[in-house]
Amino acid sequence: MASATIDTSALKHNLGIVRTRAQGSRVMAVVKANAYGHGLVPVARALAQADAFAVARVEEGLALRNAGIEQPIVLLEGVFDADQREAAAASRFDLVVHGAAQIELLRGAAPASFKVWLKLDSGMNRLGFDPADFPAARAALGALAAVRGPVHSFTHLAGADEPRDAATAGQLACFEAATRGLPGERSIANSAALLNLPSALADWVRPGLLLYGASPMPGAVGADHGLRPAMTLRSQVIAVKAIRPGARVGYGGAWVASRPTMLAIAAIGYGDGYPRSAGAAGSVLLRGRRAPLAGRVSMDMLAIDATDLEPAVRVGEPVVLWGPGLPVEEVAAAAGVIPYELLCGISQRVAVEGR
Repeated sequence: MASATIDTSALKHNLGIVRTRAQGSRVMAVVKANAYGHGLVPVARALAQADAFAVARVEEGLALRNAGIEQPIVLLEGVFDADQREAAAASRFDLVVHGAAQIELLRGAAPASFKVWLKLDSGMNRLGFDPADFPAARAALGALAAVRGPVHSFTHLAGADEPRDAATAGQLACFEAATRGLPGERSIANSAALLNLPSALADWVRPGLLLYGASPMPGAVGADHGLRPAMTLRSQVIAVKAIRPGARVGYGGAWVASRPTMLAIAAIGYGDGYPRSAGAAGSVLLRGRRAPLAGRVSMDMLAIDATDLEPAVRVGEPVVLWGPGLPVEEVAAAAGVIPYELLCGISQRVAVEGR
């Protein structure tokens, strides 16, 4: 019974906000992980005004091409074997190159197959070439017939959501020193950097979470930046139950009624992607009003304290788990996770539909 409705007008609105923040930089819309749970192909179609799309893996890029998406598609993790290389070339993907083995792999590609982004590890210590190895890697790529045009430069910030973090300033300085005066395009900024770091905008920005209407900043919600939530997660009440004071609710009996209580049971749980850890700190929307959870979230259901709602809640009434009026960032905070995790964690049994 759980469903997620995707507001395509919100996606378009959020892209407009991103463009304003980007100050003329081109926009590489990040749609990996099924567009953060929103639906890869429908989101790409809604964001048709983006200058390019970024995905993590070849399979994601192929799904876009098979759906008729013609914009440039960047593989953020690159390719890892000859089959992936040939599939990427046939589909005109752009590649991020972050390791020596990937340079060697490109030696076997046809001439002018790829636009290539060379990734510098400016301090995240995940993927990319160390600054000392970056010039040699760039020279090696530039000498390959498979590389079309100049080699472009790319890095990723580890702490852009903490603008006063000295490590972020160090990463920006590292990237500037490594790429100063070089030909080709540059890309640094993720969603958080778009909000906090004008010096990180460069030629291309790579928004992800902002496009979906959520904030990457601790303690903030998308509306603080003029964004609109693209996803509304809903279910419905499947049972209503009156319990006495002292009655324990749910697994472990962790929640105890302190008064005569009317419980509403909704058909959604951690099997659908709603966080079990939300517990009694979480709330939902019933009739547009906040109502607290009662007890632990189970696999298929959760209990809601609907005592204060008048008239009494009835079976079949809709329940909003997050969306307009209840930001996903607040649900994430109650669960002790980040909004990325909730949006990406929607399970396959949740029907996702656009409007």
